[in-house]
Amino acid sequence: TVVQTPYAYKFLWSPIVDRLRLPILGRMGRRRSWLLLMQLCLAASVFVMGQIDPVAHAWWTALAAIVVAFFSASQDIVIDAYRIELLDPDEQGAGAGSTQVGYRLGMLLAGAGATAMSDYTSWGVVYAVMALAILACAAFTLFLPEPKVRESARKTTTDYAEFLQTAVIEP
Repeated sequence: TVVQTPYAYKFLWSPIVDRLRLPILGRMGRRRSWLLLMQLCLAASVFVMGQIDPVAHAWWTALAAIVVAFFSASQDIVIDAYRIELLDPDEQGAGAGSTQVGYRLGMLLAGAGATAMSDYTSWGVVYAVMALAILACAAFTLFLPEPKVRESARKTTTDYAEFLQTAVIEP
């Protein structure tokens, strides 16, 4: 239950992901840069989690699982924003369905696929393969189109109170 906590609280950092333009990576676009960053962090954290012995280091394993969930929930934020900005209103239903198909395929790979692979190799290798699958998705991200920026999203502010008002309170 604790591991899933980041999904329940992702609304706390979603305004930052929604409004903040990343340095350096931001040149590829706001949505794609955040998506690439989250995928790289997710792949790294999945790989690290696979290298921890859960019997010897239960707390480190739990912490790694929470970190994986944090980056996964953050990726969710970006994917939803990307889909909403990229698609026309009449395409949103199909887009939501497509993201669910992607989610289900990922869960199938991480669940049944990982369990089946573990019959033939160590869990460390299984987690490394899952991290590679995430990196393959990250490579695909490089070729995605960046959604058109809305006028409301172009406005930047250095005033924290105004940022809080427009990014958190008004929505």
